[in-house]
Amino acid sequence: MKISKISIIGAGSWGTALAILLAEKGYKVSLWARRKGLAVEINKKRENSQYLKNIKIPANIIATHSMKDAAENSDMVVFAVPSEFLRHTAKSFSGFIKKNMVVVHVVKGIEENSGKMMSQVLEEELKKEDIAVLSGPNHAEEVAYKLPTATVIASKSKNITELVAEVFYMPYFKTYSHDDVTGVEICGAIKNIVAIAIGVCDGLKLGDNAKASILTLGLSEMGIIARKFGAKRETCYGLAGVGDLVATCYSHHSRNRFVGEELAKGKSIGQVNKEMYGMIAEGIKNTKAVYHLCKKNGIKTPLITHAYKVLYEGMDLKEAIDQLLNII
Repeated sequence: MKISKISIIGAGSWGTALAILLAEKGYKVSLWARRKGLAVEINKKRENSQYLKNIKIPANIIATHSMKDAAENSDMVVFAVPSEFLRHTAKSFSGFIKKNMVVVHVVKGIEENSGKMMSQVLEEELKKEDIAVLSGPNHAEEVAYKLPTATVIASKSKNITELVAEVFYMPYFKTYSHDDVTGVEICGAIKNIVAIAIGVCDGLKLGDNAKASILTLGLSEMGIIARKFGAKRETCYGLAGVGDLVATCYSHHSRNRFVGEELAKGKSIGQVNKEMYGMIAEGIKNTKAVYHLCKKNGIKTPLITHAYKVLYEGMDLKEAIDQLLNII
């Protein structure tokens, strides 16, 4: 299948970074922005100053607020919106997604009310199978600056997986094919929750030893949940699992780690969200979704449970961390 035009749905930092990567490969790229003003700014200034500052946007990227214009004549559609908005966005785009289009998502999360994976949400709303997921230790800022990065592409279809891997491959952006869609998606959601806990450790100045213990517990819970839903153990120890976990927990780019650090300063979730200026830390919503998913399926996950109690029941941060360290 020949790919000429690619639509990126979501003009946040990650959607913009991927749009730039694809444009530099010569593809015609349509970048859909939820806000019309952002689309106008990108086309006029050739920069996304809110989400990806000081990065030049190539001329073959056309930003638009129109769903029809974004998807029209596209060969591939990439959903890059926050997990809480994916179903609504997919439903809105469903009339413009043709059967022959390849659908990819780069969303890390689990739907709160249904407990469904992001690929399942897209399958339901778009009436398509073989949805591909791209996930790994991929900070948008580093990809935009062409720093060495590796990522995983997973789909039920080997042909789709290989096609998407080829489309996104760049010398600085290595793509690896995978067949464990469930495992890749679960890992992407769990690592955000762990990163909030690691941020709390940093904010409380508990040291590297405590952080290592919390990260190890998080990796263990990631594996327990993945296996419960039929995912492969090795997925958790690959790029989509431990690779993304380490990057998110230790990078200054991490929004979820930032949330934990700010909570440790005594700030409320509302205050932290305001300070993120439109950016979204997926771990906040993911915590609630994964907590209820685990509770429903009888999965014991102390770290996720304590994260939920801190974020949604007002549990004391220091007490939560102390209890977790006693468990380990």
